[in-house]
Amino acid sequence: MIPPTSGDNVDPQAANEGPETASDLTVSHEEPSVDWDELPGPLRGRIAELAAAALGGMRPGDVPMRLRPVMRFAAAKRAKLGQSDLLVAMRDSSVFRAAVVDWCRRKQPAALLQQQADPLGAATAAVLLNSVTAAHYVELIGHRVEHGKLRERHDAAVSRAERLETDNERLRGELDEANRLARSAEQHNSSDADRLRNRLRQQGVRLKEQKDEVARLTAELERVVEEKDRELADLAAERDRDRARAADERARAERFDREAATAQQSAREARRGDEVRLALLLDTLEGSIAGLRRELGPTRRGQAGGGPLPAETVGGVRAHTAVTADVPDATALDRLLALPAVHLVVDGYNVTKTGYPDIPLAEQRDRLAHQLAVLAARSGAEVTVVFDGANVVSVPRTGPRGVRVLFSEPEVQADDVIRDLVDAEPAGRQIVVATSDREVVTSVRRRGAYAVASATLLERVNPL
Repeated sequence: MIPPTSGDNVDPQAANEGPETASDLTVSHEEPSVDWDELPGPLRGRIAELAAAALGGMRPGDVPMRLRPVMRFAAAKRAKLGQSDLLVAMRDSSVFRAAVVDWCRRKQPAALLQQQADPLGAATAAVLLNSVTAAHYVELIGHRVEHGKLRERHDAAVSRAERLETDNERLRGELDEANRLARSAEQHNSSDADRLRNRLRQQGVRLKEQKDEVARLTAELERVVEEKDRELADLAAERDRDRARAADERARAERFDREAATAQQSAREARRGDEVRLALLLDTLEGSIAGLRRELGPTRRGQAGGGPLPAETVGGVRAHTAVTADVPDATALDRLLALPAVHLVVDGYNVTKTGYPDIPLAEQRDRLAHQLAVLAARSGAEVTVVFDGANVVSVPRTGPRGVRVLFSEPEVQADDVIRDLVDAEPAGRQIVVATSDREVVTSVRRRGAYAVASATLLERVNPL
């Protein structure tokens, strides 16, 4: 915290603020932000004490040559006898300065806290860490020292005024005594009366001069105090503006970092998705080519033996138009699942409520997932089953091997998740959607996927 700008009172709430971050305790190796030769006396003494205390525990390589004689002094006398050399070394040697800060961090970490009630301690931490606010702290300590001198002058003026008041009372007593003597002398000797009257006038003049001097000193002191208070207020306002600007810059930099990280993550995810789609498409094409080669066999156009032409076999195996047909039976489903890189997407509850609606939903999900795992292992197809997640209290973290189990978000229907899965696949990959929901069937067929009825899938995974 920054100490109060006037007086010696400390704001308790400001004094209880949290400690600085690790970055605030890191010493800067840039050029010092303060003039070490112009540091106020108390601040010079405090820094010299810390440097002298750290000197005994330093490695010889961190100790400048001019401080070698200072090390021979007793530890209690180093700060006093070697203050000048210690401060010159702190000013000129960044290595020695960093070593002192490192010693303070290990032995006296409180000395590096800028947010503390003691303004001298906060200024010492700012200068040691070469903080951007160090110059303000130094100026503030300088003002406090000057303010202390003004207070001493004020106390001296008050003391002098009290002495003058005492003299005034004494002179009043002498005046009264002189009046008494004058009255007595008037009865005896007029010359003595004149002498006493002259003395009385002189005492009156002296008294008036002393009163005028007290009034002048009081007015001058009030003027000086008012000027210093204004300077301290301006300094505090400038400090607050600097801290606000620094906070804005830090927030802006952090926001830019977050945006850059988000953009990089999005780019990586998009690239991974494209790579997965490309790999699936390549697998599909490779499988299609291999299937065509097996179908063609050794027969060529014009050779004996006849048989379908290559183009005719392709049309029968891999026809993939804008709108596909339904899968009529389990045999057709087996042929589709035998295609390379085929993806089977299952409308979970639509299938389970067709096959075994009387058992609890959790058992329905578990039974279907394990049946699909057997089908995936037998056919080699990629299998994804989607359930409506609206009423699911606990989502299982893992499913059976070879089956991807998805639950829709609470406000999203499983039908929409199925459509998103179909849209996410690359063009050319064979997709089979198992559902008896006519709306889903129409939409996925329009997207190029095959539709198989729930009963047909149950016939394959749960044969009688």
